[in-house]
Amino acid sequence: MPTQAEHAAAFHRLHVKGHPVVLYNVWDAGTAQAVARAGAKAIATGSWSVAAAHGFEDGERIPLDAALANLREIVAAVQLPVSLDLEAGYGTSPEEVATSVTRAIGAGAIGFNLEDQVMGAADALYPVAEQEARVRAARAAADRAGIPVYINARTDLFLKADPARHDDALVTAALERAHAYARGGASGFFAAGLIDESLIARVCKECPLPVNILVRPTAPSGKRLAALGVARISYGPGPYRVAMQSVEEAARQALASVEG
Repeated sequence: MPTQAEHAAAFHRLHVKGHPVVLYNVWDAGTAQAVARAGAKAIATGSWSVAAAHGFEDGERIPLDAALANLREIVAAVQLPVSLDLEAGYGTSPEEVATSVTRAIGAGAIGFNLEDQVMGAADALYPVAEQEARVRAARAAADRAGIPVYINARTDLFLKADPARHDDALVTAALERAHAYARGGASGFFAAGLIDESLIARVCKECPLPVNILVRPTAPSGKRLAALGVARISYGPGPYRVAMQSVEEAARQALASVEG
């Protein structure tokens, strides 16, 4: 069985521009096993889904202890690399982020998402230099642990803006962040919420890191994203919503079966 470090190295290799790794986000050990049986090369949690499955709202409302306990169960259930959605790092300072990263690695994570939004502040993002420092602290923590984790640095610029307002100026701002996060030691850049093909193509062309795009109803197809140069495709809360709709409908039919 591969070691945690070997899983981390393998996860890095899956991020290939134009041949993206597909991460159908899970929320517990059972869904991780289902996705593994489907042929996935890696497993990734989605914070929204994990929170919802445990009765919490997204936004670091689920305690880190609970999220890490859930991660341990997932890691034990599959023999694949497992990446954790660590949201904004469960802390504001670089030191707090480093502590969270150390704990996540201790629970078996070989990678994690790290957002630049200020948790609890509606539309606020960390200034570029501050987020670079937070990323740098995360990388230093991983180095101390001896695990070459994949830090997927997410910008919330596109999620905070209506898609109709996505333009080259916003992409320029995002690329500034991408370069800063790369300097801090990030492994990938997550342009969550970006769906415009021409803008995705520009990000992929000019970004110094492999680019991650989130699947949304109006986003380009997987094949199109690959052609645009994307290296990672995530599904976020989509799988959880699909599953819960199925459960709700099945429950409705079961309850109705004895009526009338």
